[in-house]
Amino acid sequence: MSRIANNPITLPSGVEVTINGSSVLVKGKNGEMKHDAHPLVDVKQEDGLLKFAARNNSKNARALSGTTRALIQNMVIGVSDGFERKLEIIGVGYRAQAQGKVLNLTLGYSHPLNFNIPEGITIETPSQTEILVKGMDKQKVGQVAANIRDYRPPEPYKGKGVRYTGEHIIRKEAKKA
Repeated sequence: MSRIANNPITLPSGVEVTINGSSVLVKGKNGEMKHDAHPLVDVKQEDGLLKFAARNNSKNARALSGTTRALIQNMVIGVSDGFERKLEIIGVGYRAQAQGKVLNLTLGYSHPLNFNIPEGITIETPSQTEILVKGMDKQKVGQVAANIRDYRPPEPYKGKGVRYTGEHIIRKEAKKA
């Protein structure tokens, strides 16, 4: 049985939820997001709470009810507070600069890299070695951060590259002569 689906979502002030059949629309100060719930999942709104239940007792329905609850919880957090992911750049001469809808990266290649920022995402560079990815869609924020990290993942010998803030890189010892 899905224990996640048993916990109702408490709606913060300023967040409106509209349920139309299986479609759930969440509006907040950051914008609005829509999710079409699976037909096996029942979504109800009661007294500022969103409740989820499987329509039958099949394993698939129970799993989908927990997944739907988690996705809608992320939507509620996204439209009220938003999500952010911090990246740091380590390496001599490695730097980043946000200019409009393009993130310019210098990561030790023979050419600079230009990353086009997708809709719904804002990227800030508080310093040349820090990147802040913000948005209301948790999946999109994480994917954009992963795409930026993929340009130069941290290497295990010196630790140079783009890494998430707080990420631990397992270091290797260099060859001994």
